[in-house]
Amino acid sequence: MAVSAGLDFLEFHDLSADAIAAILDRAGVLAEAWRERQMPKSLEGRRIALIVDEGGWRNTTAFDLGIQAMGGICAHVPASLGGRETIADLAGYLDNWFDMIVVRTPELASLRELAAHAQVPVINARTRSNHPCETLGDLAYIRAKRGGIEGLKIVGVAPDANILRSWVEASISLPIEVVQVYPDDWHVADPAFLNRSPGLNFGLSTDMGEVEDADVIFTDSWPGGVAESTPADYRISAAVLDRCRPDAIFIPCPPVARGQEVTVDAMTHAACQSAPAKAFLLHAQNALMEWIAGRTKA
Repeated sequence: MAVSAGLDFLEFHDLSADAIAAILDRAGVLAEAWRERQMPKSLEGRRIALIVDEGGWRNTTAFDLGIQAMGGICAHVPASLGGRETIADLAGYLDNWFDMIVVRTPELASLRELAAHAQVPVINARTRSNHPCETLGDLAYIRAKRGGIEGLKIVGVAPDANILRSWVEASISLPIEVVQVYPDDWHVADPAFLNRSPGLNFGLSTDMGEVEDADVIFTDSWPGGVAESTPADYRISAAVLDRCRPDAIFIPCPPVARGQEVTVDAMTHAACQSAPAKAFLLHAQNALMEWIAGRTKA
């Protein structure tokens, strides 16, 4: 089995800007191959473990489908990180059989422990701390739509949670600006997270006017256990989108709660590109796995 050395994708900025650029470019090519039903068999002979240690279906389904479409073997492993079996032991057993490990699990720390012990590359399919594949997919769509990502202003009308944090991670290595617009109580305020890189290009605001010159706007679920009146001023509506740039891209993160983070009319606004953007989750993950496979020996 191949040693993973620098090929894990646990946080978005684990990969360099050049690597991300290559993956985004390739995602566009694979999107066309998918439409033409002519997928390259670039994962042929690769055996990939898929561990779903927490709910959700979109990106894990896309991983399974993409692996099969590119000629690989996807095995659903009913394991749990943090159960009776130590994570170090689990890594050793998985190394016996697999060339790559894809994991959706609650704790990023557990995923880091798995990657530290595994000899093969580990991909983060989502944790409660971050969701780098989701951001990679959105960026692949944005790049295909706009022709590039350099200089983009990305506004997240969202609380401090895994979707926002992955965009913040992306701002460490990519030439983009990320702004969180939300009430102060749900701003990113973790010094260990915010101070870990001098390349961080991230800002905080409570001003909804920030969306008006944004290239991309995204939302996430409202924080649980709060009165709905608290974040109500940060709901995206068609009227809000009408004030934005005519070429702005609005990508609400699913599952979308109409009447909370978005209104019904926002979801039918011309700026809203939720379904086509999320189609690129498959293509970006395929490009990521292909990129990793090209740098390892089966």
